[in-house]
Amino acid sequence: MSRAGARQTLAWRQGASLAAFLIPGVALWLPSGYSWGAALLLLCALIGAPGWWGLPLDAGTRRLSLLIMAMALLWGLDTGPHFGFGSADVPLKYLAALPCLWFAVAAPPRPGALWAGLAAGGIGSGVLALVQRHGLHLERAHGFTNAVQYGDLSLLIGLMALVALAALWLRLTPPQRLLLAAGGVLGLIGSLLSQTRGGWLALVLVVPVVGTVLARRGMAAQAGRAALALAATLLLAWPFTHAELAGRLALVNSEVQAYVEHHDASTSIGQRFEHWQLAAHMGADRPLLGWGGDYDAEKARRVAAGQADPVVLEFTHAHNELMDMFARRGLVGVALLLLYMLVPLWLFWPTPARVRGAAGDAPDPVRLALCLVGILLPLAYVGFGLTQVFFAHNSGHMFYLFMLVIVQGALAGPAAAPEAGLPVGVAASR
Repeated sequence: MSRAGARQTLAWRQGASLAAFLIPGVALWLPSGYSWGAALLLLCALIGAPGWWGLPLDAGTRRLSLLIMAMALLWGLDTGPHFGFGSADVPLKYLAALPCLWFAVAAPPRPGALWAGLAAGGIGSGVLALVQRHGLHLERAHGFTNAVQYGDLSLLIGLMALVALAALWLRLTPPQRLLLAAGGVLGLIGSLLSQTRGGWLALVLVVPVVGTVLARRGMAAQAGRAALALAATLLLAWPFTHAELAGRLALVNSEVQAYVEHHDASTSIGQRFEHWQLAAHMGADRPLLGWGGDYDAEKARRVAAGQADPVVLEFTHAHNELMDMFARRGLVGVALLLLYMLVPLWLFWPTPARVRGAAGDAPDPVRLALCLVGILLPLAYVGFGLTQVFFAHNSGHMFYLFMLVIVQGALAGPAAAPEAGLPVGVAASR
């Protein structure tokens, strides 16, 4: 490669790396922060198109590209009795992610930029939550979105920071460890101060899966460090959050009891139960393609007929990802949504071959950390989707979609190269 070509390649990698920092780094503590890195990545992809257009794609990138195209089609079509096209907003975001993915694979972002972004994202989220809750005395921290989206994404960023910290521990300097630990602690504090209860169900799925993966790969020490980091985080967060958390948890039993005994759908949990029941009935009536663009009208008709409490009309979705998809787009939509979770889980699963370092059979900590961050994404979204429709919100689409792009791009790069380190302290510590 010529010297000019090498400089151009380095410049594109710098742009991709900055995007990798921004996507998690400012996701929650700036307005529409989850879009900043995506916009930069798209700009780089379009300007740099002559350099990556026509390059061969590896099998994983091809599969991910096909999945993104299928999801763009799903979000853009109104299925059901009156088939047609719905809003173009979400499909355009998915189509825009394709050149971003191909660019990121051609000019792989440095993993260290992602670690720095996770640290900054967790710290920013936690600090903003502390300001909103204890400075502005808001009832719930919500950042610049709603409390549920904010709390769940803050939890996910914090968990990603802790997993990266555990996997990379021996490669990091003390300042780098401190930054990632702060990102993990404050990310979880941000979630707790949002008082979002449902998102913490994701821990039931994430903790045993990540722990088992590490243990089965002969990395019991990393699994132990991850468990200790999570336990220490919860202990550190307790003084800031115990009153709010105890109050929110106390509501669970009373709200469940009120719905079971009196069919009280006015509470947070009660309206979820009512929505789930309604979505199940609607999906069962049109099981293949769902109600599509007629979803809202049919929901209103059933409420008017006394088949559901009017409280469901106050919300635009069923507060459960799969149930909402079943009612709107039937079993076809459910199948594609499951693929949207399962394919990334399969692509990023840390098999011995996928995490093997350049020097031999020993796992490379950087590739391991990237794979763990990659599988955390669908695992957490499955947990979040039990009580929230994350893909009914722009933040849900953007964070999931472009974190997939960044992780796939980073795994395509020279993961063992010293230059890809966390951009604080010594570069070789990545």
